[in-house]
Amino acid sequence: MTLTTSAPFAVYVHWPFCLSKCPYCDFNSHVRHGGVDEARFVRAFEAEIAATAARVPGRTVSTIFFGGGTPSLMQPSSVQAVLDSIGKHWSVAPDVEVTLEANPTSVEATRFRGYRTAGVNRVSLGVQALDDQSLKELGRLHSAQEALDAVAIARSIFDRYSFDLIYARPRQTLEAWSAELKRAISEAAEHLSLYQLTIEPGTPFFGLHKAGKLITPDEDLGRDLYDLTQEVCGDAGLPAYEISNHARPGAECRHNLVYWRGHEYAGIGPGAHGRLNIDGRRYATETDKKPEAWLEKVETQGVGLTVDEKLQPGEVADEFLLMGLRLVEGIEPERFTQISGRDLDPARISFLRDGGAVETTEDGRLRVTKSGFPLLDAVVADLAA
Repeated sequence: MTLTTSAPFAVYVHWPFCLSKCPYCDFNSHVRHGGVDEARFVRAFEAEIAATAARVPGRTVSTIFFGGGTPSLMQPSSVQAVLDSIGKHWSVAPDVEVTLEANPTSVEATRFRGYRTAGVNRVSLGVQALDDQSLKELGRLHSAQEALDAVAIARSIFDRYSFDLIYARPRQTLEAWSAELKRAISEAAEHLSLYQLTIEPGTPFFGLHKAGKLITPDEDLGRDLYDLTQEVCGDAGLPAYEISNHARPGAECRHNLVYWRGHEYAGIGPGAHGRLNIDGRRYATETDKKPEAWLEKVETQGVGLTVDEKLQPGEVADEFLLMGLRLVEGIEPERFTQISGRDLDPARISFLRDGGAVETTEDGRLRVTKSGFPLLDAVVADLAA
């Protein structure tokens, strides 16, 4: 297995703090009512960037993503310092995409202009719903109008912006979702991320759901909501390019494409994951999830790593399948062979093709069909077996 370093290279920066913890969220996010020593965390980001760059020197950064948590709680000067550090230790592409996630509660025009000046050129807003009752149930701190106001601010400052919505919410009907989605599309310039509500272990929603106090749409209605989402977005010129992401052609999130296409990325900050190519092998990295523990590790050791594992070719290949088949464009079977040292099983492909779950394009790519996407996990498991 040979891994090249000429492909896109991304940097993910995780800001782990939020104003409050949403009851459906299982992300690595934390509330600190006593405040956060932001300058100290920024210094640690800079140290971890330097240490990571020493392991993978000579890269040209094509995308940078500030995720969380709520990165829009950071001062623009902090974002600037992190971007300066990335530029100090790696080359940065002239057309670099720099995305910052923001919550509508932390949006203000002066702050957004500060991010723009710092080098952010794309924002992703956590709108989640355009219905006040749903927002309250989801634990969001903003109203639908505040969300729309935040989108308007983003539109006035950034050429590129996106926002998220959650559907398959309690009591949600097809008619209500259709109207909400069409309203969202009228506000979206080029990109929407649309996620079905999932009940994740360890979240407050999990306990409520288990106790029968939170009723979500059944499997049939969930499928109907998914199909409606594809239809409405497709008709509006925002087709899906990944199972949960829709964009006008050319407006896809380039950072996420690095993940889904199996390229290389550095993970910086508490709980950040990375995939680094070193001496022809693929390494999986992960840092300490607890912000203060990560901070102490970086200050004493230079990095906050808890996982730094050389992956076996089969593991890299399985991950390539899992991520790549999320994309409407699918994968190149030859690349799977190059990574794993074996071909995908023709019999399994034929079986899935006959069942209408996958298809082979004219240029030889293997991709999941529209009817196969709701069964994606099963398709990937079958191919990887």
